[in-house]
Amino acid sequence: MARKVFEFTLWLAADARDLVARANALHEAGADDCSPGDHCGEAYAAFHREAESFEAAVRSAIRDVHAAGCRVMRCEIDERQLATY
Repeated sequence: MARKVFEFTLWLAADARDLVARANALHEAGADDCSPGDHCGEAYAAFHREAESFEAAVRSAIRDVHAAGCRVMRCEIDERQLATY
């Protein structure tokens, strides 16, 4: 199966670390394909993950987020992306 880039956002549980520390932890854990941020007090990591399937992309991203010491609260995908998956 051909690999494809999937775009989705993982929203993270509250974390005492600031954005820079969280971004560094994510990068060191292998999530160098995400853009971490904060929105209205909630932390997130927007991914552009290459994988064979959407499920494989999300599962591997969650593994990396957990390895960075973060906890995933929910996964979101832009409705415009649904047609391409």
